[in-house]
Amino acid sequence: MPDNSDKQSFWEHLDELRSALLKTAAVTVLFGIVAFLFKDELFAVVLAPKDAGFITYRMLSRIGNVFSGAELPADFSVMLINTGLAEQFIIHLKTAMCAGLLCASPYILYQLFRFVSPALYADERKYALKVVGGGYVMFMAGVMLSYFLIFPLTFRFLGTYQVSDEVTNMISLQSYISTLTMMSLAMGIVFEMPVLCWLFGRLGFLTDSFMRRYRRHAIVIILIIAAIITPTSDVFTLTIVSLPMWLLYEVSIFLVRE
Repeated sequence: MPDNSDKQSFWEHLDELRSALLKTAAVTVLFGIVAFLFKDELFAVVLAPKDAGFITYRMLSRIGNVFSGAELPADFSVMLINTGLAEQFIIHLKTAMCAGLLCASPYILYQLFRFVSPALYADERKYALKVVGGGYVMFMAGVMLSYFLIFPLTFRFLGTYQVSDEVTNMISLQSYISTLTMMSLAMGIVFEMPVLCWLFGRLGFLTDSFMRRYRRHAIVIILIIAAIITPTSDVFTLTIVSLPMWLLYEVSIFLVRE
């Protein structure tokens, strides 16, 4: 049962909420300032996928060498340019705040759970802990998949694609950062699918037979969602985004059945 031993008034709850929000904001800003000060280290991570020596390209090259005897060409080069007077500073600030929010996210979830848990029953608290913990792990898994696989493949394909040798690709820094951010956020949200399906299954709103029956409809919806969330409109990006979504759907069927 909920903890009613220390009932609080509406204003006391409001004060607790305000305190939790201030703490999360302060921690986020603190991490953001640290990320801002470590500019070289921050952008070494952010800009790593644009270099031919990125781990994903090296792994694909080795895999290609093992299975086909032909290594993936490693001498690609894409130049990033800046087109605005204050744009680099603004991008630095925004990227640092995004990094701060990402680093502070465990503390934010802790404060959120700490605020709502007294109003939950014991079994509800157990489910909430599983949903919050599992949701966070899956979100980070989606962000990591985007950073290490989906975004690098998309960037390499589109950044080196040319209609003619006379046309040189020079990608703006704003385009690079916005694409990386949007794809990471989108994949993090998409990876919440198994957690939500598991929760709906436990609540009796969803069954594995229903998901299997409407698998074809789900695939069409997945393709539509992938087309919406991808910042580019090419078939290549659509394919590498929709494939993990389909795999997550199949995993969700297994979780709901369990």
